[in-house]
Amino acid sequence: MKKIIVACGSGVATSQTVASKLAKLLKERKVPAEVEAVDIKSLKHHVKSADAYVSIVKSKEEFGIPVFNGVAFLTGMGQEEELQKIIDLIEED
Repeated sequence: MKKIIVACGSGVATSQTVASKLAKLLKERKVPAEVEAVDIKSLKHHVKSADAYVSIVKSKEEFGIPVFNGVAFLTGMGQEEELQKIIDLIEED
């Protein structure tokens, strides 16, 4: 099962909201994935075991895994497109 982490710039509240929404959307579409909100301070640790990262804030840092736009899940703008990209990643095996 693919693991997706979500982190925001200031802590866990926004990332928890996005992680919950993403998990719900994936479950509704019967796409198995583990979605976890993590503290930005521990991001580098969690990235090592993740298959994808959903970011709330833009970062110039490279993580070696696909990075998706988490703002889309907060605003709803572009949400379906980002969700489909994540589903494509999960199902590409």
